[in-house]
Amino acid sequence: MSDIITIERHILHHERENPEATGQLTRLLYQIAYASKVVSHEVRRAGLIDIIGTTGDLNVQGEAVEKLDAIAEETFYAAFDHIGVLCCMTSEEVDDVIPIPAQFDLGKYTLAFDPLDGSSNIAANVNVGTIFSVHRKITHGRDGNAQDLLQPGRRQVVAGYVMYGSSTMMVYTTGRGVYGFTLEPSMGEFLLSHPDIRIPEQGKIFSCNMGNYRYWSEGVRKYVDDVMSTDQERGRPYSSRYIGSLVADAHRTLLYGGIFMYPMDYKDPKKPKGKLRLLYEASPMAFVFEQAGGKATNGDIPILDVKPKELHERTPLFLGSKRDVDEAMQFIKQHG
Repeated sequence: MSDIITIERHILHHERENPEATGQLTRLLYQIAYASKVVSHEVRRAGLIDIIGTTGDLNVQGEAVEKLDAIAEETFYAAFDHIGVLCCMTSEEVDDVIPIPAQFDLGKYTLAFDPLDGSSNIAANVNVGTIFSVHRKITHGRDGNAQDLLQPGRRQVVAGYVMYGSSTMMVYTTGRGVYGFTLEPSMGEFLLSHPDIRIPEQGKIFSCNMGNYRYWSEGVRKYVDDVMSTDQERGRPYSSRYIGSLVADAHRTLLYGGIFMYPMDYKDPKKPKGKLRLLYEASPMAFVFEQAGGKATNGDIPILDVKPKELHERTPLFLGSKRDVDEAMQFIKQHG
């Protein structure tokens, strides 16, 4: 019989390898797993209990808040506001730092998260997910603040995502490789299903919203033209796959290789850098991909080297296999 490894067992095993561990990071990961189980349950029954659709409110991005967005946001807040591991939080759905209530102990970590990425597609039963990023507190006051959150991605201590679909899967890294756990519904446990994930050096799939083609720079368009060419000696054409949910598109890219792109475009003057947020979408995904042997860049420098200037800063994103990202950057460098 094969050895069954729960996420709790896996986390504890790695904690023992660090003699300076205090247990706070372990509790934090436990809570992410717990909150994800709750959200997974709500997503599975969304079509049956009238929680598909919008609340009528707009979030700080000016986007309609889906009912499941609100549920996921509340679930993660309630999971973390009282356990003494965080100094502050923030998410896609709020405009500022979320403080820890005064009656609870504070910890030494921050949490930034997108509670339900891809939620606008939930009525079509498309895979959605939660993305999370954890940093250590760097300020000296009791409470955490924006400075603690606005750190480069290279300083992340944990990052990952949870994908809710035909199965629920949690993928995370602490800087020591990437591991994937699948929720076993009858047990209610995340079990190790993808140990030490490594992205292929090069893939055969490109993922982007081709509807924005005319709004991209010349370099991006020429790269897309190249991967769609019929040059079989160079492994062309690539297959095109695009879901419109970052978690789903990134997860496929991580397992199969290739490249996911959300370039800068000129379609919406209000969003010249695209729609993806640096702090709690691009940066955690970049940490996962680099740890798996891939690359992530904004088209100029590695995503993990970018220091956010504001909580909801947007960024272009090129994410995937090393060779594919390098090829895309060559086209952008040559043609702009």
